Amino acid sequence: QVQLAESGGGLVQAGGSLRLSCAASGRSGIGYVMEWYRQAPGKERELVAGINWSGITYYADSVKGRFTISRDNPKNTVYLQMGNVKPEDTAVYYCTVRGTGYWGQGTQVTVST
Repeated sequence: QVQLAESGGGLVQAGGSLRLSCAASGRSGIGYVMEWYRQAPGKERELVAGINWSGITYYADSVKGRFTISRDNPKNTVYLQMGNVKPEDTAVYYCTVRGTGYWGQGTQVTVST
């Protein structure tokens, strides 16, 4: 079993930056993919970015060039560096271990104009 805990959300002005963290505890090891999703009010949860154990990354088109996902394997932590944020980035952000059904509780990000 894996426990995931997101942190780092908050209120940020449009154009600003924010860094989210997701700490994983419990089972760990080589080979799993970590992903960030977000869910805005009234919308479905959507994939934001993912990273595999060796650091290969992928992003939603809406965040390419603005967000960066990274991970610290010894610390079992994945990060989402958000830059040049926009009001449409407002959402609850969740991390997950792809394909396992393990999700964190989410962290709220609100971008003001």
